[in-house]
Amino acid sequence: MTDIAIAIMNAAERHIRVGGFSGFSFREIAAEVGVKSSSVHYHFPTKEKLAAAVVRRYTEELSERMDRELEVDPDPVRIWTEAFRGTLLSPERMCPCTVLGAASLDLPPEVAAEVRGFFRMCLSKLVAAGLSETAAAEFYSTITGAMVVAVVLGEPAIFDRATSELREMRTAA
Repeated sequence: MTDIAIAIMNAAERHIRVGGFSGFSFREIAAEVGVKSSSVHYHFPTKEKLAAAVVRRYTEELSERMDRELEVDPDPVRIWTEAFRGTLLSPERMCPCTVLGAASLDLPPEVAAEVRGFFRMCLSKLVAAGLSETAAAEFYSTITGAMVVAVVLGEPAIFDRATSELREMRTAA
């Protein structure tokens, strides 16, 4: 992938984190990257293809990161909670897949399929790390929901309150 394509995807990801699929246009991305709109179209013929590529890349990166971190610390609850807490405290403050997931019924099919793939990857990784399917679904729902509530209310401490008992239960086990 070229440096321009990577810059386009980076810009699109930043916009998706804030405004979802409707939160960007090719003109905005082109201006941010410093290229013509036709260059964005050259690398990603449609907005759907660009958003799908961003989600696919994010999914791959998070999957690899979780694998690396679980090699060092085998506690999936701690690892995933800290990863999502880090996202919450970052400048963009939201996981792009969580933003898109909230609007998944209104996404183009190609993008919706990638978002479903992200959520399936997360649940599969949690199960592979030792959580039951039910526990994985409850835990993942808690950390994503806590992130959304904390961002909406502008109170990152809500995330910590929502996840504190989960961490304590795993530590006590």
